[in-house]
Amino acid sequence: MRFQAAVLRSYENPFTIEEVTLRTEPADGEVLVEIAGCGMCRTDLAVRRSAGRSPLPAVLGHEGAGVVVRTGGGPDTAIGVGDHVVLSFDSCGHCRNCRGAAPAYCDSFASLNLFGGCKEDIPRLTDAAGGALAPRWFGQSSFARYALVPARNAVRVDPALPLELLGPLGCGFLTGAGAVLNTFGAGPGDTLAVFGAGAVGLAAVMAATAAGARTVAVDRHPQRLALAERFGAIPLPAEAAGLPERIRRLTDGGAQYALDTTASPPLINDALRALRPTGSLGLVARLHTALPLEPGTLDRGRGIRHICEGDAVPGLLIPRLTGLWQAGRFPFDQLIRTYPLSDINRAERDCDEGRVVKPVLLPEGRSR
Repeated sequence: MRFQAAVLRSYENPFTIEEVTLRTEPADGEVLVEIAGCGMCRTDLAVRRSAGRSPLPAVLGHEGAGVVVRTGGGPDTAIGVGDHVVLSFDSCGHCRNCRGAAPAYCDSFASLNLFGGCKEDIPRLTDAAGGALAPRWFGQSSFARYALVPARNAVRVDPALPLELLGPLGCGFLTGAGAVLNTFGAGPGDTLAVFGAGAVGLAAVMAATAAGARTVAVDRHPQRLALAERFGAIPLPAEAAGLPERIRRLTDGGAQYALDTTASPPLINDALRALRPTGSLGLVARLHTALPLEPGTLDRGRGIRHICEGDAVPGLLIPRLTGLWQAGRFPFDQLIRTYPLSDINRAERDCDEGRVVKPVLLPEGRSR
Protein backbone atom coordinates (compact mmCIF):
# COMPACT_ATOMS: atom_id res chain seq x y z
CA MET A 1 0.00 0.00 0.00
CA ARG A 2 1.12 3.58 -0.71
CA PHE A 3 0.75 6.58 1.59
CA GLN A 4 2.41 9.81 2.68
CA ALA A 5 5.20 9.89 5.24
CA ALA A 6 7.81 12.33 6.51
CA VAL A 7 11.26 11.04 5.54
CA LEU A 8 14.55 12.17 7.05
CA ARG A 9 17.23 11.62 4.40
CA SER A 10 20.24 13.22 6.05
CA TYR A 11 21.24 14.44 9.47
CA GLU A 12 21.46 18.08 8.34
CA ASN A 13 18.55 18.51 5.91
CA PRO A 14 14.81 19.03 6.55
CA PHE A 15 12.22 16.27 6.49
CA THR A 16 10.60 15.66 3.11
CA ILE A 17 7.00 14.56 2.60
CA GLU A 18 7.06 11.61 0.23
CA GLU A 19 4.90 8.77 -1.03
CA VAL A 20 6.17 5.55 0.52
CA THR A 21 5.18 1.94 -0.02
CA LEU A 22 4.53 -0.65 2.66
CA ARG A 23 5.44 -3.97 1.09
CA THR A 24 4.09 -6.43 3.63
CA GLU A 25 0.85 -7.29 5.43
CA PRO A 26 0.67 -7.56 9.23
CA ALA A 27 2.29 -10.77 10.44
CA ASP A 28 1.21 -12.74 13.51
CA GLY A 29 1.20 -10.38 16.46
CA GLU A 30 1.18 -7.22 14.34
CA VAL A 31 -1.45 -4.59 13.53
CA LEU A 32 -1.72 -1.91 10.87
CA VAL A 33 -2.76 1.44 12.36
CA GLU A 34 -4.08 4.48 10.52
CA ILE A 35 -2.38 7.31 12.39
CA ALA A 36 -4.63 10.08 13.73
CA GLY A 37 -1.81 12.06 15.29
CA CYS A 38 1.82 11.62 16.29
CA GLY A 39 3.74 13.63 18.85
CA MET A 40 7.19 14.99 18.05
CA CYS A 41 9.63 13.99 20.78
CA ARG A 42 13.16 15.20 21.51
CA THR A 43 14.30 11.62 20.88
CA ASP A 44 13.14 11.93 17.25
CA LEU A 45 15.15 15.12 16.83
CA ALA A 46 18.20 13.63 18.57
CA VAL A 47 18.69 11.40 15.52
CA ARG A 48 20.30 14.45 13.91
CA ARG A 49 23.03 14.30 16.58
CA SER A 50 23.55 10.55 16.41
CA ALA A 51 26.76 10.83 14.33
CA GLY A 52 25.77 8.09 11.92
CA ARG A 53 24.51 5.61 14.51
CA SER A 54 20.92 5.85 13.24
CA PRO A 55 20.47 4.60 9.66
CA LEU A 56 19.03 7.01 7.12
CA PRO A 57 16.88 7.57 5.13
CA ALA A 58 14.22 6.79 7.69
CA VAL A 59 10.67 7.39 8.83
CA LEU A 60 10.78 8.51 12.45
CA GLY A 61 7.94 9.15 14.91
CA HIS A 62 7.22 7.16 18.07
CA GLU A 63 4.26 8.86 19.77
CA GLY A 64 1.52 7.67 17.46
CA ALA A 65 -2.17 7.12 18.07
CA GLY A 66 -4.75 5.87 15.60
CA VAL A 67 -7.27 3.26 14.52
CA VAL A 68 -6.46 -0.37 13.77
CA VAL A 69 -7.37 -1.16 10.16
CA ARG A 70 -5.83 -4.66 9.81
CA THR A 71 -4.48 -7.33 12.09
CA GLY A 72 -2.20 -10.27 11.51
CA GLY A 73 -3.94 -12.36 14.12
CA GLY A 74 -2.00 -14.79 16.27
CA PRO A 75 -2.64 -15.97 19.81
CA ASP A 76 -1.12 -12.84 21.39
CA THR A 77 -3.13 -10.31 19.37
CA ALA A 78 -6.00 -9.03 21.51
CA ILE A 79 -6.32 -5.83 19.46
CA GLY A 80 -9.04 -5.83 16.80
CA VAL A 81 -9.96 -3.87 13.68
CA GLY A 82 -11.60 -0.59 14.63
CA ASP A 83 -9.91 -0.33 18.02
CA HIS A 84 -8.50 3.05 18.99
CA VAL A 85 -4.93 2.63 20.19
CA VAL A 86 -2.00 4.58 21.60
CA LEU A 87 1.38 3.29 20.47
CA SER A 88 4.26 3.05 22.90
CA PHE A 89 7.76 1.57 22.89
CA ASP A 90 8.43 -2.00 21.81
CA SER A 91 9.66 -4.87 23.97
CA CYS A 92 10.20 -8.60 23.51
CA GLY A 93 7.78 -9.81 26.18
CA HIS A 94 9.82 -12.83 27.25
CA CYS A 95 13.14 -11.68 28.75
CA ARG A 96 13.56 -11.49 32.52
CA ASN A 97 12.76 -7.77 32.70
CA CYS A 98 9.68 -8.04 30.49
CA ARG A 99 8.40 -10.95 32.57
CA GLY A 100 9.09 -8.85 35.66
CA ALA A 101 6.81 -6.01 34.45
CA ALA A 102 9.78 -3.82 33.46
CA PRO A 103 9.48 -3.71 29.64
CA ALA A 104 11.41 -0.42 29.41
CA TYR A 105 14.48 -2.41 30.46
CA CYS A 106 13.90 -5.19 27.93
CA ASP A 107 17.10 -7.02 27.00
CA SER A 108 16.30 -6.25 23.35
CA PHE A 109 15.20 -2.64 23.84
CA ALA A 110 17.91 -1.14 21.61
CA SER A 111 17.44 -3.55 18.73
CA LEU A 112 13.64 -3.41 18.84
CA ASN A 113 13.32 0.36 19.14
CA LEU A 114 16.28 1.79 17.26
CA PHE A 115 15.52 0.55 13.73
CA GLY A 116 16.17 -3.11 14.49
CA GLY A 117 14.17 -6.05 15.68
CA CYS A 118 12.68 -7.20 12.37
CA LYS A 119 14.90 -9.00 9.90
CA GLU A 120 13.24 -9.31 6.48
CA ASP A 121 14.47 -10.60 3.15
CA ILE A 122 12.93 -7.53 1.47
CA PRO A 123 12.56 -3.99 2.81
CA ARG A 124 9.27 -3.34 4.55
CA LEU A 125 9.12 0.33 3.67
CA THR A 126 10.43 1.83 0.42
CA ASP A 127 10.39 5.21 -1.27
CA ALA A 128 8.99 6.00 -4.73
CA ALA A 129 12.20 4.79 -6.38
CA GLY A 130 12.13 1.50 -4.52
CA GLY A 131 14.90 2.49 -2.10
CA ALA A 132 14.72 1.00 1.37
CA LEU A 133 13.70 3.23 4.29
CA ALA A 134 14.64 2.36 7.84
CA PRO A 135 11.36 1.30 9.49
CA ARG A 136 10.16 0.45 12.99
CA TRP A 137 11.55 3.43 14.88
CA PHE A 138 10.44 2.45 18.41
CA GLY A 139 8.37 -0.24 16.72
CA GLN A 140 6.31 2.45 14.94
CA SER A 141 7.79 4.90 12.42
CA SER A 142 4.57 6.87 12.85
CA PHE A 143 5.41 10.16 11.09
CA ALA A 144 3.15 8.74 8.41
CA ARG A 145 -0.44 8.04 7.56
CA TYR A 146 -0.05 4.35 8.47
CA ALA A 147 2.20 2.40 10.82
CA LEU A 148 2.75 -1.35 11.00
CA VAL A 149 3.40 -2.15 14.65
CA PRO A 150 3.66 -5.04 17.10
CA ALA A 151 0.34 -5.47 18.87
CA ARG A 152 2.34 -5.64 22.09
CA ASN A 153 3.09 -1.92 21.97
CA ALA A 154 -0.49 -0.86 21.11
CA VAL A 155 -2.74 0.10 24.03
CA ARG A 156 -6.50 0.16 23.47
CA VAL A 157 -8.21 3.38 24.61
CA ASP A 158 -11.77 4.68 24.92
CA PRO A 159 -13.08 5.76 21.47
CA ALA A 160 -14.66 8.82 23.10
CA LEU A 161 -11.20 10.27 23.82
CA PRO A 162 -9.59 12.83 21.42
CA LEU A 163 -7.50 10.25 19.58
CA GLU A 164 -5.37 12.69 17.59
CA LEU A 165 -3.99 14.15 20.86
CA LEU A 166 -3.23 10.92 22.71
CA GLY A 167 0.06 9.88 21.06
CA PRO A 168 2.40 11.65 23.52
CA LEU A 169 0.95 9.49 26.29
CA GLY A 170 3.00 6.68 24.74
CA CYS A 171 6.38 8.26 25.48
CA GLY A 172 6.97 11.85 26.61
CA PHE A 173 4.03 12.25 28.98
CA LEU A 174 4.35 8.60 30.05
CA THR A 175 8.00 9.21 30.99
CA GLY A 176 7.36 12.23 33.21
CA ALA A 177 4.20 10.94 34.83
CA GLY A 178 5.64 7.45 35.26
CA ALA A 179 8.72 8.76 37.06
CA VAL A 180 6.42 10.37 39.64
CA LEU A 181 3.76 7.68 39.93
CA ASN A 182 5.85 4.55 39.36
CA THR A 183 9.51 5.21 40.19
CA PHE A 184 8.97 7.59 43.11
CA GLY A 185 5.49 6.47 44.08
CA ALA A 186 4.88 10.06 45.19
CA GLY A 187 1.79 10.80 47.25
CA PRO A 188 0.27 13.29 49.70
CA GLY A 189 2.90 14.98 51.85
CA ASP A 190 5.80 14.17 49.51
CA THR A 191 7.92 16.88 47.94
CA LEU A 192 9.35 16.92 44.42
CA ALA A 193 11.69 19.21 42.50
CA VAL A 194 11.45 19.05 38.70
CA PHE A 195 14.36 20.43 36.67
CA GLY A 196 13.25 21.32 33.15
CA ALA A 197 9.63 22.25 32.40
CA GLY A 198 9.32 20.77 28.94
CA ALA A 199 6.89 18.04 27.97
CA VAL A 200 8.40 15.43 30.31
CA GLY A 201 8.87 17.82 33.21
CA LEU A 202 5.39 19.33 32.96
CA ALA A 203 3.86 15.84 32.79
CA ALA A 204 5.72 15.11 36.03
CA VAL A 205 4.33 18.30 37.57
CA MET A 206 0.77 17.37 36.58
CA ALA A 207 1.17 13.83 37.90
CA ALA A 208 2.63 15.07 41.18
CA THR A 209 -0.25 17.50 41.65
CA ALA A 210 -2.73 14.72 40.90
CA ALA A 211 -0.98 12.53 43.48
CA GLY A 212 -1.12 15.25 46.15
CA ALA A 213 2.62 15.97 46.25
CA ARG A 214 4.12 19.46 46.61
CA THR A 215 6.28 20.41 43.65
CA VAL A 216 8.91 22.99 42.74
CA ALA A 217 9.62 23.45 39.00
CA VAL A 218 12.90 24.90 37.68
CA ASP A 219 13.34 26.24 34.16
CA ARG A 220 14.96 29.12 32.27
CA HIS A 221 11.87 29.98 30.17
CA PRO A 222 9.33 32.22 31.96
CA GLN A 223 6.43 30.94 29.85
CA ARG A 224 7.17 27.35 30.87
CA LEU A 225 7.43 28.33 34.51
CA ALA A 226 4.01 29.96 34.12
CA LEU A 227 2.64 26.65 32.82
CA ALA A 228 4.21 24.77 35.72
CA GLU A 229 2.60 27.20 38.15
CA ARG A 230 -0.78 26.73 36.42
CA PHE A 231 -0.42 22.98 36.96
CA GLY A 232 0.30 23.36 40.67
CA ALA A 233 4.07 23.83 41.02
CA ILE A 234 6.06 26.57 42.68
CA PRO A 235 8.12 28.15 39.85
CA LEU A 236 11.84 28.93 40.21
CA PRO A 237 14.10 30.40 37.51
CA ALA A 238 17.06 28.12 36.74
CA GLU A 239 19.48 31.03 37.05
CA ALA A 240 18.26 31.98 40.53
CA ALA A 241 21.09 32.41 43.04
CA GLY A 242 21.28 29.76 45.73
CA LEU A 243 18.89 27.43 43.91
CA PRO A 244 19.38 24.34 46.14
CA GLU A 245 18.94 26.39 49.30
CA ARG A 246 15.76 27.99 47.95
CA ILE A 247 14.32 24.57 47.08
CA ARG A 248 15.18 23.25 50.54
CA ARG A 249 13.34 26.18 52.13
CA LEU A 250 10.29 25.65 49.92
CA THR A 251 10.19 21.91 50.68
CA ASP A 252 10.70 22.02 54.46
CA GLY A 253 14.31 20.87 54.53
CA GLY A 254 14.74 19.41 51.09
CA ALA A 255 12.81 17.55 48.42
CA GLN A 256 12.24 13.84 48.88
CA TYR A 257 12.44 13.38 45.12
CA ALA A 258 13.98 15.28 42.23
CA LEU A 259 13.60 14.68 38.51
CA ASP A 260 16.11 16.08 36.01
CA THR A 261 15.07 16.32 32.36
CA THR A 262 17.90 18.64 31.26
CA ALA A 263 21.07 16.49 31.32
CA SER A 264 22.87 19.62 32.57
CA PRO A 265 25.66 18.65 35.04
CA PRO A 266 25.38 21.91 37.04
CA LEU A 267 21.61 21.45 37.44
CA ILE A 268 22.04 17.77 38.33
CA ASN A 269 24.41 18.79 41.11
CA ASP A 270 21.91 21.45 42.23
CA ALA A 271 19.19 18.80 42.25
CA LEU A 272 21.25 16.51 44.48
CA ARG A 273 22.03 19.35 46.90
CA ALA A 274 18.31 20.21 47.02
CA LEU A 275 17.39 16.73 48.32
CA ARG A 276 16.76 15.91 51.93
CA PRO A 277 18.69 12.99 53.49
CA THR A 278 17.72 9.68 51.80
CA GLY A 279 16.23 11.65 48.90
CA SER A 280 16.29 10.29 45.35
CA LEU A 281 17.16 11.90 42.04
CA GLY A 282 15.93 10.43 38.76
CA LEU A 283 17.52 11.25 35.39
CA VAL A 284 15.46 10.82 32.23
CA ALA A 285 17.62 12.57 29.61
CA ARG A 286 20.62 10.94 27.95
CA LEU A 287 23.91 12.41 29.12
CA HIS A 288 26.22 13.59 26.33
CA THR A 289 29.18 14.51 28.53
CA ALA A 290 30.83 13.22 31.68
CA LEU A 291 28.87 13.90 34.84
CA PRO A 292 31.17 15.29 37.54
CA LEU A 293 29.50 15.07 40.95
CA GLU A 294 30.57 17.69 43.44
CA PRO A 295 31.74 16.66 46.92
CA GLY A 296 28.90 16.10 49.32
CA THR A 297 26.13 15.70 46.75
CA LEU A 298 25.67 11.98 47.48
CA ASP A 299 26.11 12.19 51.24
CA ARG A 300 23.50 11.13 53.81
CA GLY A 301 21.77 8.40 51.85
CA ARG A 302 20.97 10.39 48.73
CA GLY A 303 20.67 8.31 45.56
CA ILE A 304 20.70 8.82 41.80
CA ARG A 305 19.46 6.58 38.98
CA HIS A 306 18.38 6.70 35.37
CA ILE A 307 14.68 6.20 34.61
CA CYS A 308 13.66 4.79 31.23
CA GLU A 309 10.12 5.36 29.90
CA GLY A 310 8.82 6.20 33.36
CA ASP A 311 9.33 2.60 34.56
CA ALA A 312 5.96 2.07 32.88
CA VAL A 313 3.96 -0.86 31.69
CA PRO A 314 2.16 1.13 28.98
CA GLY A 315 -0.99 -0.98 29.13
CA LEU A 316 -1.39 0.01 32.79
CA LEU A 317 -0.15 3.60 32.90
CA ILE A 318 -1.78 4.96 29.72
CA PRO A 319 -5.33 4.08 30.89
CA ARG A 320 -4.50 5.60 34.26
CA LEU A 321 -3.42 8.84 32.61
CA THR A 322 -6.47 9.03 30.35
CA GLY A 323 -8.65 8.46 33.42
CA LEU A 324 -6.92 11.33 35.21
CA TRP A 325 -7.44 13.52 32.12
CA GLN A 326 -11.14 12.68 32.04
CA ALA A 327 -11.31 13.66 35.70
CA GLY A 328 -9.65 17.02 34.95
CA ARG A 329 -6.49 16.10 36.88
CA PHE A 330 -3.94 15.56 34.09
CA PRO A 331 -4.58 18.29 31.46
CA PHE A 332 -1.90 17.21 29.00
CA ASP A 333 -3.91 18.61 26.08
CA GLN A 334 -2.96 22.11 27.24
CA LEU A 335 0.66 21.40 26.25
CA ILE A 336 -0.16 20.40 22.66
CA ARG A 337 -0.17 22.36 19.43
CA THR A 338 -1.21 20.49 16.29
CA TYR A 339 0.39 20.79 12.85
CA PRO A 340 -0.36 19.09 9.54
CA LEU A 341 2.24 16.41 8.85
CA SER A 342 3.30 18.51 5.85
CA ASP A 343 4.39 21.22 8.34
CA ILE A 344 6.78 18.91 10.18
CA ASN A 345 9.76 21.20 9.61
CA ARG A 346 7.92 24.17 11.09
CA ALA A 347 6.97 22.00 14.06
CA GLU A 348 10.62 21.05 14.53
CA ARG A 349 11.72 24.70 14.41
CA ASP A 350 9.03 25.73 16.89
CA CYS A 351 10.10 22.91 19.20
CA ASP A 352 13.79 23.81 18.97
CA GLU A 353 13.06 27.49 19.61
CA GLY A 354 10.79 26.82 22.59
CA ARG A 355 7.61 28.15 20.98
CA VAL A 356 5.74 24.91 21.60
CA VAL A 357 5.93 22.32 24.36
CA LYS A 358 4.56 19.32 22.46
CA PRO A 359 3.96 19.41 18.71
CA VAL A 360 1.51 16.81 17.39
CA LEU A 361 1.49 16.05 13.67
CA LEU A 362 -1.79 15.20 11.91
CA PRO A 363 -1.60 13.20 8.66
CA GLU A 364 -3.71 14.70 5.89
CA GLY A 365 -6.40 12.65 4.20
CA ARG A 366 -7.10 10.37 7.16
CA SER A 367 -10.49 8.66 6.96
CA ARG A 368 -12.90 9.72 9.70
